[in-house]
Amino acid sequence: MDPEQWRGQTVEPALDPELSVIDAHHHIWPEVFAPGFEAYTDDALLADVQTSGHNIIATVAVEAWGSYRPDGPVELRPVGETEHAQALADRVPGLCAGIVAHADLLLGDAVVPVVEAHFAAAPDRLRGIRHIAASDPDMRTGYPSPPGLMPDPAFRAGLRHLARCQLSFDIWAVHPQLGEVLDLVRAFPNTPFILDHLGGPLGIGRFSQRRAEAFAEWRAALAPLAACENVTVKLGGLNMPTTGLNARGLPRPRSSEEMAALHRDHILTAIDLFGPARAMFESNFPVDRMSTPYGVLWNAFKRITAGFTQPDREALFAGTARRVYRLAGK
Repeated sequence: MDPEQWRGQTVEPALDPELSVIDAHHHIWPEVFAPGFEAYTDDALLADVQTSGHNIIATVAVEAWGSYRPDGPVELRPVGETEHAQALADRVPGLCAGIVAHADLLLGDAVVPVVEAHFAAAPDRLRGIRHIAASDPDMRTGYPSPPGLMPDPAFRAGLRHLARCQLSFDIWAVHPQLGEVLDLVRAFPNTPFILDHLGGPLGIGRFSQRRAEAFAEWRAALAPLAACENVTVKLGGLNMPTTGLNARGLPRPRSSEEMAALHRDHILTAIDLFGPARAMFESNFPVDRMSTPYGVLWNAFKRITAGFTQPDREALFAGTARRVYRLAGK
């Protein structure tokens, strides 16, 4: 079945449509970049945001290998992605209000001209850098990084420039790596870290038959990170294949009620550890789009937090992202 037809089997009206939402993490893929993934164009993003029924007041675009410059120095090619996001932000207010760009931190001190080029491309919207660190023997998705990235002295030499530039660092790692993340975070106390996708709980490979044990390992590794005041967590990404909680292969996407029941424990655990002031919801589209429609995903998040106070919900759905990514006026 065509992916769009498959998603169209589960349609829901938006819950709490007045609640302001900042989508703290999405990508733009003008073209299919790898087998098994869908393109996600500017128009597809705009359609999801405008037709979901949710009050999406702003979004944060995060690097994901899209719209790279076709030539020129290799280290500067990711600047094309920032240029693309900036152009979309200029065209549609609210979209890509914050931009998290890619810079190869293994360049060490030589990363500075790359960061400067990103600033030149988006002087009012560049808010952070991401260099994916996710790596595990059971990940066979085509994008895990080589092991040993975070302890690498060259990587750390590049990372040390972010605080000086007033940039945060989005870090995507998976839960067996969270000890390395903790060491990194403690080594750079003046750098704001944003932990993507709930710290990457794995539910595949060696974890697929021991879910309860994997959950306990993830929670135990997440707790000391929550004690670090320079770390904020993104709540989402549970529809990725690596979690074992996605809906690929099912006859239809899960309803928001079904998704909330399946994802609730991870999300509520993270909120309990970090608190609403250091946690923010993300769509992780279009990766999560392969498992759910946009509006259904936000309904699931709203169901999970239905018992929270209004101030806490306002923080989780918009306030934390507004503050952490410095989205003035959003």
